Amino acid sequence: MDLRQLEYFVAVAEERNFTRAAERVHISQSGVSAQIRQLERELGAELFDRSGRAARLTVAGKAALEHARAALAAAEAVGQAVGEVTDVIRGRLTVGMVMGCTVTPLFDALARFHLAHPGVDVALIEDTSERLAEGVRDGGVDLALIGSAGEPPDVLDSFTVISERLVAVVPHGHPLTGRDPVTLREVAGYPLVCMPRGTGLRGVLDQACAAQRLDPAIGLQASAPDAIADLAARGLGVGVLSESMAARYTDRLAARVIADIDIPALLALVWRGAHAPAVRELVAHCRRAFTRP
Repeated sequence: MDLRQLEYFVAVAEERNFTRAAERVHISQSGVSAQIRQLERELGAELFDRSGRAARLTVAGKAALEHARAALAAAEAVGQAVGEVTDVIRGRLTVGMVMGCTVTPLFDALARFHLAHPGVDVALIEDTSERLAEGVRDGGVDLALIGSAGEPPDVLDSFTVISERLVAVVPHGHPLTGRDPVTLREVAGYPLVCMPRGTGLRGVLDQACAAQRLDPAIGLQASAPDAIADLAARGLGVGVLSESMAARYTDRLAARVIADIDIPALLALVWRGAHAPAVRELVAHCRRAFTRP
């Protein structure tokens, strides 16, 4: 038997379906079935009961499963140990960043990681927070910087970079400047300029509006804070940003905390485990970059 056969066996056991297992290990169903049959011949026992719709473990299969998992874990540990001892990490990482967000510490972390591990190719992509989180869950993205409403996805490992309130930004002299703070209902009385759906800030806004049964008019949408600030400054609507974003535009916009939105807007790093040495190292670089004074 070989590790590939054990990997396919564990995949079928966990998915309880040959088709889903084949998708998980990225080969054809017939390939998975053939390798499982070969493993069964070598062991002299059937590992699955194939009589029903689901692939159920036989008594022999149940006895083999934990040993197969242990063998795969041991093989992965060997690779990690050698990589750590030799300090050679190779491969490719895909890093995601939410659209319209320029975060210098992330770039610093990527630069330091590249200097320390030149054998790793890093690809940087931009997308909405929802699609980036989905990419991390599916394995297409190794680590992503996303916006989130309240808490990062609980199925992922995460590190919160920023947690802050939503604010309304308006030109000086706007009626809302006479109120500090403001309520969501007051803000929703004007057309809004905000982030598109799929972003963390929009998620906070939509959840808060739903909780108060408000249906504000979304006048304009933009994925970059600069664009939202420019549109709000021209009187095209009340801009909705986070506190740190709004602080950049105090020369032309007044910012008012929306007092009755309790859901924090988060900026967080998310990843799915850090078993691969390259992912673990990049997470460590990011933690240092974001916590550095």
